[in-house]
Amino acid sequence: MATKQSGDQIWKDNGQIKEDAPRWATYRQRMNEEFPSPFRGKTDPLAQNMMKAVSMIDALKPEEGGPAYLGQNSALSYTYPEIKNKEINFKSQSLDEVIADTVKLFEGMPNVSSPLTMSNVWPQPNVASIIASTLPLIYMPNIIEGEYAWNVHKAELESAGMIANLFGWAPTKAGCVYTYGGSGCWFYALKYALTRVLPNSRDKGIRTDGKVIVSSQAHYCRMNATDWTGLGMDNIVVIPTDPETNKMDLNCLEAKLKELRDQKIPVIEVVCTMGTTDASVFDPIGKVRDLLDKYPNPEGYGKALLYADSVAGWSWKCFDQYDFDANPMEFSNDIKDILKKNLKEIKDIHYADAVGIDFHKFGFAPYTSSCFVYKDSAEFESIMRRGSYAYLQEVTPYNPMYYTLEVSRSGAGSLAGWATMKYFGIEGFQAVLGGILEVRCYMDSLVNEQPEMVMADPNNTGFITLFRVYPKGVDAKAQFDKELNNASHRDELIRYNNFTEAIGEKLFDWYISGKKINGKFTPHMAYSTGFRTASWNEQGKDAEGYVYALKTYPMNVFVTPEVMKHTIDCVLAARDEVEKELS
Repeated sequence: MATKQSGDQIWKDNGQIKEDAPRWATYRQRMNEEFPSPFRGKTDPLAQNMMKAVSMIDALKPEEGGPAYLGQNSALSYTYPEIKNKEINFKSQSLDEVIADTVKLFEGMPNVSSPLTMSNVWPQPNVASIIASTLPLIYMPNIIEGEYAWNVHKAELESAGMIANLFGWAPTKAGCVYTYGGSGCWFYALKYALTRVLPNSRDKGIRTDGKVIVSSQAHYCRMNATDWTGLGMDNIVVIPTDPETNKMDLNCLEAKLKELRDQKIPVIEVVCTMGTTDASVFDPIGKVRDLLDKYPNPEGYGKALLYADSVAGWSWKCFDQYDFDANPMEFSNDIKDILKKNLKEIKDIHYADAVGIDFHKFGFAPYTSSCFVYKDSAEFESIMRRGSYAYLQEVTPYNPMYYTLEVSRSGAGSLAGWATMKYFGIEGFQAVLGGILEVRCYMDSLVNEQPEMVMADPNNTGFITLFRVYPKGVDAKAQFDKELNNASHRDELIRYNNFTEAIGEKLFDWYISGKKINGKFTPHMAYSTGFRTASWNEQGKDAEGYVYALKTYPMNVFVTPEVMKHTIDCVLAARDEVEKELS
């Protein structure tokens, strides 16, 4: 039977264990040598092993001109669901083994640093944001309240001020919460709206079928938010969009607001999408604000919230003070026109009560660095406040534990966003955003040169090129015009949608298998299965009356015109292969 031992029997005065110390102490001392050192001047296993891990994962990078994935084999290394048949090892593994096993997981991972990666809004994070978001992993700042974050929570407070100033809000009156993603921002907005409009709902639950109004272009996380809050997905009201601009139809919105007012049904919130992933659509938020003011909620309910889902559009505000005449960044005239249009589309964002932004999209920061920003911190933080907590104390002025969804919140996201804004500055954002547009527009010009290709969304002002490819001998522009504007060509739209999908799948297969075209690896691309409706399907009632398109999303700062030329070659080669398979 083990006997109780005192500290003097286990440890020496220098903190080392004695030779006859129990096994647990021996085990612990070995592991202590692999935890980060608490003191300066000591050999730190964290720094040593981090360098080892970075070196190992760097070895997975391809040589210049290599494929758009890490390592040598892009195939998945497991089968599902058999992979889940695992147990925790009884014996501990060595740190070296765990690091090696971790790095192995990145074998075949899409390489966001590669200029051939252009599948979606998936940017390579900047170095400042990577370092800033890594440091909290060491010292565990928890933005639950001041004691556990101390000065680190300045990153969240200063972020609120910087973003508020960018949007034209009073910075000291605004606030923000970094959360788990764009869907987290959506969730915060809906909870804020429910609490404002249905003040008893926090205690009694949601007992009123209030409505959440969105456009048909709104992100699908609208279902997550209405489901998880308990409001119910049936209480989403979808407003159709203009088939040419994809913007929320204001006439339909006004009719719905009037109808709800007459029926004494409260509007919980209206969500304006300020920059969609594919179509880069901005709802007319200033005019939406006018309509909300014209049709207030019935007596007994609070004021509806106006939320701007701007996770993919917020950064265009960085051109607010740009001198387009002097053009200090020397953008081409075409790019200046796009930048002016984007700025015009986003300028009314100050009318929103709250805005969601993602630094891991157009902020070039790591996941997850989403930020829910609200104009009136006094209102939000008071109506969302919960009671005090026995084991937490207020030792600083900032204690978001009382009103956040999360209790424990790492400082990683806030530091990633904060460091990015400091590192880029307004000019840095301008240079990176405008530079990507220059490359994207070059891709547009290459598509327009091909008689069997057509731009599916030629007025798009985002980073994406959406285009369709047709069989040899087909006049792409004429054919697409018929499919888009004439319901009698519905069958052709569907047939060439399937053709587009097949090309997209072929390109993905080539990317994943490391196939080369003209001696170069195939890029990692994607395709959209319905970024817009056909013009004859304005109400979206025909489930197949949507436009499919291949897409390139050159978010990477290393993408060059040569990469885009190669992309065209790969698309045409995939088109030819699909044609052959279908014949």
